[in-house]
Amino acid sequence: MKAAVYERYGPPEVVAVRDVPTPAPADNEVLIRVHAASVSTGDWRARSLKMPPGFGLFGRLAFGISQPRQPILGTELSGIIAAVGATARTFSVGEKVFAFGGARMGCHAEFRCVAETGLMARMPTNLSFEQAAALSFGGMTMLGFFRRGALVRGERVLVNGASGSVGSAAVQLARHFGARVTGVCGRANVDLVRSLGAHDVIDYTSDDFTAQGATFDVIVDTVGNAGYARVRQSLAKGGRLLVVLGGFADLLLAPVTGRTRRHRVIAGPATARIEDLHQLAAIASAGEFTPLIDEVYPLNRIVDAHKRVETGRKRGSVIVTMGA
Repeated sequence: MKAAVYERYGPPEVVAVRDVPTPAPADNEVLIRVHAASVSTGDWRARSLKMPPGFGLFGRLAFGISQPRQPILGTELSGIIAAVGATARTFSVGEKVFAFGGARMGCHAEFRCVAETGLMARMPTNLSFEQAAALSFGGMTMLGFFRRGALVRGERVLVNGASGSVGSAAVQLARHFGARVTGVCGRANVDLVRSLGAHDVIDYTSDDFTAQGATFDVIVDTVGNAGYARVRQSLAKGGRLLVVLGGFADLLLAPVTGRTRRHRVIAGPATARIEDLHQLAAIASAGEFTPLIDEVYPLNRIVDAHKRVETGRKRGSVIVTMGA
């Protein structure tokens, strides 16, 4: 099979498409013929080792000290079941599915094996393969953060970085949960963020949301520039700051930051759960969450896909297709 492989850390050009052995499913696994997969900021960080402040050493420990431990990137995919293991009974050959590979990655390939009890669910019928491939990462991230932040209907939510893959999921899911949503993005994306369901949109190139006097029950920071010191005056009493992207210091200090002001700071990775995948599929099937797609590239242009992600200006998710 064809797969995008990298054997050393560096710029997008370290990734190349090569022939590698096609995996065979174990008894409790299914083999997915991959149709589409996302190229995420997580893939960029794993490939380049450009980590948030304080996470440099952890990056090498996670991905490999001197060279990549897993040569095939990609954390989420969509495709069709091509074969099932001897004892697998949950899925059948021919079913359309989407799956989250997480830290094991391996999705930038024509085939991938997934345990039938793993993070995999049937595709919503109203999504394309490209959209379904982008359902897991941003969606599960925000379901986890909203759950930890105890979001309730009627609260005011501000999403900093509302046009990215996680930010666009945050806008749509917060709206689904009944929140009043304000999105923060650049001028070029104002109409886009409003179309995602944001009630109000702030153009950060001309306005600083922290200087407008408005307060919010929940602030979601997907960019990494809205730490507690900056946003504390913008948090209502009992407000929560959800640090989706932050440095090591943010993670360490989160449990105690803001307590004197009756605020909570929630940081650290969200837990991936199969229940969340099924919930995302249901929300998407109802037409209340459609992953935002920036660009779609064939696998043989995987380098261009990485370059697009590395600009930091993608709108939603960058997708690679396998030509299946």
